[in-house]
This record gives sequence, C-alpha cells and structure tokens, in this order.
Amino acid sequence: MTRSNTKQAGTSSDYARVSDFEQIFVEDMNSLYLLSLLLTGSRERAEKCFVTGLSECVKAKRVFKGWARSWARRMIFQAAIRLMMAQKNDGRTTNTEVVPRILTETLPLQREVSAILNLTVFDRIVFVMSTLEQYSDNDCAILLSCRRTDVGMARSRALRRLANVLGYESSRQTLTIARYFSASLGYERISV
Repeated sequence: MTRSNTKQAGTSSDYARVSDFEQIFVEDMNSLYLLSLLLTGSRERAEKCFVTGLSECVKAKRVFKGWARSWARRMIFQAAIRLMMAQKNDGRTTNTEVVPRILTETLPLQREVSAILNLTVFDRIVFVMSTLEQYSDNDCAILLSCRRTDVGMARSRALRRLANVLGYESSRQTLTIARYFSASLGYERISV
C-alpha cells in the first residue's frame, strides 16, 4: 500500500470559530481594550479599534484554535495601525486626551497609562509592540512599514521619556522601566 504525498488539511474542529473569537473578546475584554487604548491614545479610537479587531477576527478563515488569542491581539494591532495612519494623513494625531475616568476608576494605573499615552504616536505604538507585547524589531518594522533602526530609536526615546516620568536618572535602567510598566499593566514578564 502506498501513501499519498498530499498533506491533509486540518479538520474544521482545528480552527477557531466565530464563537471562539467572541469568547476571547469577552474573557480578555479588559486587556484587549487596554491594548487598544495604549495603541490609539484615546477612548473613542480605542473603542473603534476594539470593535474592528473583533470584526476582523470574526471574518478570519482558518486560524488554528491555539493561535486565536494571539490572532485577536494582532488584529487589534492592525486595526490600531490603520486607524492611526488614517488620522496621521488627516493631521489629527494628538496625545492630549486624558485617560478616561471610567478606565482610571477600574484600573489603578493612571500614572502609568498617562505616561504611555503622552508619548508620540509612533513611539507609543513601538513601545507597546516591542516592550509590552514583545514583538521583534523586524516584526514591528514590517507591521509599521518602517526600518528596524526606526523601531529601535523610537523604543529608546519612549524608554527615556518614561524614565523621566518615573524619576530614573540613568538610561541604563531601561530594563527596569520595561519590567515596571509590564508588571503595572498586567503584562507577563519581560525576557531579555
């Protein structure tokens, strides 16, 4: 008996369904909304980003169940990037909006979130992607359509600015800053 050289595609039970993504967005609502807020810089844009991320996930075909959570986060990133690029082209990118009161009442993070929201748009997105979400410089550069060196410089600027907010005097303490923000915002440990 000879075996066929064709690869068998996964069965439909191997792939995430609409109900799986809906469950992820309900279970991870706070962290996905916080991610949306940190990326977009305002409550209105964060809500739009969150809804767009969910809608893109629901439309997704053939995403393995095991990858569904990371896929949801990636869709949030892509929605935020599209939203911020559209705003940049309209000339409406500002960082002046204060952290929404409802968010600060439920999360004791006003200082940390405000510090991140006060970064420039590009530096903020790079900081969240590379430091908090641990995307590689190469992945950040691809998603943001820029050079890897731009990503590194933006992350350095963000860490320096955040160090000033926390009162650190030395730029050698960037890992401490990254760990501080990761722990404060509920992200898992930062590995270097």
